[in-house]
Amino acid sequence: MMSVNKLGGLQPLNNVQNTKRTGSAAAYKSAPDSISVSDEAKEAAKVYYMNQVAAETPDVRADLVAALKEKIKDPNFLSPAVINATAERIMASYGL
Repeated sequence: MMSVNKLGGLQPLNNVQNTKRTGSAAAYKSAPDSISVSDEAKEAAKVYYMNQVAAETPDVRADLVAALKEKIKDPNFLSPAVINATAERIMASYGL
């Protein structure tokens, strides 16, 4: 019968356990993290956000179109007062 004795023993483990640390965690304090964003990057982010909003917004608001179609069916809706008010709002939107 063959036996194996003392292949390195426990001494290497004791050496690792008895090793003293050279510094504490408090010695490794660093400044808080921070970043700097350029004005160009901020503007690009705004443009990206606006493009996302524009892509998600429908071009035609079907609910308003349907409501207006119903109003137009009433013969009294297109009175001269309504036409003048609409014309004024269009002119005002163009700054005229």
